Amino acid sequence: MTQAQAQTAATPAVKNTRTLVGRVVSDARAKTVTVLVERRAKHELYGKIVAHSRKYHAHDENNEFHIGDVVEISETRPISKTKAWAVTRLVEKARAV
Repeated sequence: MTQAQAQTAATPAVKNTRTLVGRVVSDARAKTVTVLVERRAKHELYGKIVAHSRKYHAHDENNEFHIGDVVEISETRPISKTKAWAVTRLVEKARAV
């Protein structure tokens, strides 16, 4: 084996998947959380900063994430009709009030 073949065999293939960061707004369903992802963009004509938001259903295998947590989600194969994202890591735990 050449050195290039040995190096590719030792390092795992990097998947080129999309990742987003958002806040959990619902954890009512089993193994699923609803994540609200907000982004800010400049309006093309008027130049004002406008907030856009979208909700994604993400797979949470162990039901470990709760409302208010900031999480990172990544794109996966379709798991159900509306769920094609999975929670990859906890960015920030929700503050207790």
